[in-house]
Amino acid sequence: MGETIDEPTDLAAALKSPAHRPSPRARTLWLIHSVLGSLPFLVAVGAWWWFDEERRTWSTWALAALAVITLVDMVVVPRWRYAVHRWECSPTAVFTRTGWWTQERRVAPISRVQTVDLERGPIARMLGLATVTVTTASSAGAVELEGLDLETAERVVADLTRITDQTPGDAT
Repeated sequence: MGETIDEPTDLAAALKSPAHRPSPRARTLWLIHSVLGSLPFLVAVGAWWWFDEERRTWSTWALAALAVITLVDMVVVPRWRYAVHRWECSPTAVFTRTGWWTQERRVAPISRVQTVDLERGPIARMLGLATVTVTTASSAGAVELEGLDLETAERVVADLTRITDQTPGDAT
């Protein structure tokens, strides 16, 4: 993809939306997470439907409602997240925009960065994706760049590590 640390930006550029999207394969990752998150509930309500003949009407309605919610979660959420999620790194800060109902924009100054981690769960590995976690001296917690291509994630980690090493301060 070629995304990497961008040149320094002025205040107006810092307030704009971050430039880079996650990998298009992130939609598949979020879809699989939706399915896996819904599966225990579908199995439980399905078992209730199967074994409780006295309340079959209630369990049928519950199963139908859960199926609709799961379908919406599978179809809408990955697309919506992909449309909203953005990230950008510069020599001065890491910028993110995340969320879908409630959107959050974060700016983490490089001088506040404490650690930069790369994480790959089994599904992300299967899809060639990774998450970069930038831990800062902030009460808001770490900044995550989720659903990046592995090559892009490795480059971002290397660039951020180099830049933070050259940035004066103690990240507190």
